[in-house]
Amino acid sequence: MAPTKEQPRKRMPRAERERQMLTVAEEIFAERGYRDTSMDEIAERVGVSKPMIYEYFGSKEGLLVACIRAARAELLAATIASVEGVESAEEALRRGLTAFFEFIDSHRRSWKLIQAEATVAGQQAVDEIEAGRQQQTAINVTLFSSFLPDVPVSELEAYAEIVVGACERLATWYVHRDVSAGEAAEHVMRLVWFGLRPD
Repeated sequence: MAPTKEQPRKRMPRAERERQMLTVAEEIFAERGYRDTSMDEIAERVGVSKPMIYEYFGSKEGLLVACIRAARAELLAATIASVEGVESAEEALRRGLTAFFEFIDSHRRSWKLIQAEATVAGQQAVDEIEAGRQQQTAINVTLFSSFLPDVPVSELEAYAEIVVGACERLATWYVHRDVSAGEAAEHVMRLVWFGLRPD
């Protein structure tokens, strides 16, 4: 019987390869920290050459920024999905807060990167994290304005910034406590809802 020829390996689509690189990079950044992570190790674990990673992301900082950006996109999608069809401001705020803490539960590595590694990496990473904060602020302003049409936008922006800042600090506490996402959301609700609810 004649030997069969090996089938040529299919080339992985670029988007799939990029996701694979980001997943591995996030894992190693979280394990070792930004400074102690080497592009060689990331390339080895992914099974590609180091130049290919540079081709995709430009630099180690660019790779970290891409990890943060991917997490930001997932948080945006989760937040929007959580408030679809909501009919009251109170429930919208509660659901949005719960979605944020559920995101942290399912993205502990991403959260660790955002909290601990961005300032070490450089200004691009810091800017990407700030873009994430502004993203959540903008969502909150849009949400608040739909239920509080008579409140000036400047006030809504202030409320939104307060909620985002409170959530970020509470999240640092939350990851070290035996508290559910819903319970964490209720802590914020009890603090801010009486000031936000319409008369």
